[in-house]
Amino acid sequence: MKIGINASFARKPSTGIGQVTLNFIKELAKTETEHQFILYLEEDLPKDIILPSNFRKEIFKPPWKRDDLIRKTWWEKYMLPLKAEHDKCCEAFISLYQCPTILPGKIKHLMIVHDMIPTIFPEYLNNMRKKAYQNFSEGGIHQADKIIAVSSRTEKDLIKFLDINPKDIAVNYIDVDPIFKKEVSQTKDTNILKEYKLKPGYLYCGGGLDVRKNIEGLLQVYKSLLTKNKNIHFLEEIPKLIISGKLMPKMTPLITDAEKLIKEMNLSEHVQLLDMVPQEDLPALYKNASLFIFPSKYEGFGLPVLEAMNQGTPVIAGKNSSIPEVGKDGILYFDPDDLEDMEMVIRNALLKKDLREAMSRRGLERAKEFSWEKFTKKILNIIEN
Repeated sequence: MKIGINASFARKPSTGIGQVTLNFIKELAKTETEHQFILYLEEDLPKDIILPSNFRKEIFKPPWKRDDLIRKTWWEKYMLPLKAEHDKCCEAFISLYQCPTILPGKIKHLMIVHDMIPTIFPEYLNNMRKKAYQNFSEGGIHQADKIIAVSSRTEKDLIKFLDINPKDIAVNYIDVDPIFKKEVSQTKDTNILKEYKLKPGYLYCGGGLDVRKNIEGLLQVYKSLLTKNKNIHFLEEIPKLIISGKLMPKMTPLITDAEKLIKEMNLSEHVQLLDMVPQEDLPALYKNASLFIFPSKYEGFGLPVLEAMNQGTPVIAGKNSSIPEVGKDGILYFDPDDLEDMEMVIRNALLKKDLREAMSRRGLERAKEFSWEKFTKKILNIIEN
């Protein structure tokens, strides 16, 4: 069978969809010899990806050069379907993310849906371009022959908000980049801690500064813990809180202005912002944290949680949306809308070393259940049947 793949996000390896794209292609290239694959790209693949002879690349760009929603819509909705049809070689096609692509009926189309954020949180659609793109994408989802949801939560959201027939949806869990499964060397540990001016044992929160990530709630809880510890002394010292994520105050109210909040709460001595951290540095940041805290109110999957689990870092996270599917009994949960509950869970984890050690073991065991091999095999099984 000849199978086309929208691999556009290979050019954005720092994004979640970029990681899915690159790791899916790597797994296919390593294991799959039966089918032929055509990768549709806007830029060439990274040089470290060597493709076997049953793969070929089609690289093309729209005349619109700016990397924005106009270009994205043009490429996905118009150029890509025309290219796939013109090639007359695709019997099946995989869209590795939800998008406006609608293919001729003779091509079996599988579309992966990672989350329903713009549908559930309409505040993200704060201009006409975003609204148009979302409408086109929902049309693409409806027209696909099969939807692959990355979690049961996303599956339920597709049924609830877009009225997708449950028979047309399959759940297939993604995995993390292999870099998170490797043990961090002592040299890397030392260099990362030195670079970011950190000491082991801090509290770490990563994954972005979107409002739904609930960073403001975490800062309020952290402030309360500091105040109570000053009066009651239940711990010798509350560990420093480290937060990573792109600071974009101009994006408010969609993005939390964490820097402003930290100053207003007089937390500058206790909270450190790292901005966007390169992926190669993240394993060491996870490993040296005493806790990874993920207070998000909604996730389609929750890659940062699985990344931390792979490094043996104890994880506590909001119990909304998909996170309990990912963590199961490997992590502790709180209600992200209940700040008292969040504070209680963080405090208990800080007080009990044996609990943190148990969480680390359970998290590592749970993380082993995810793999790109499983994800890739299921995609191919759906295409072939």
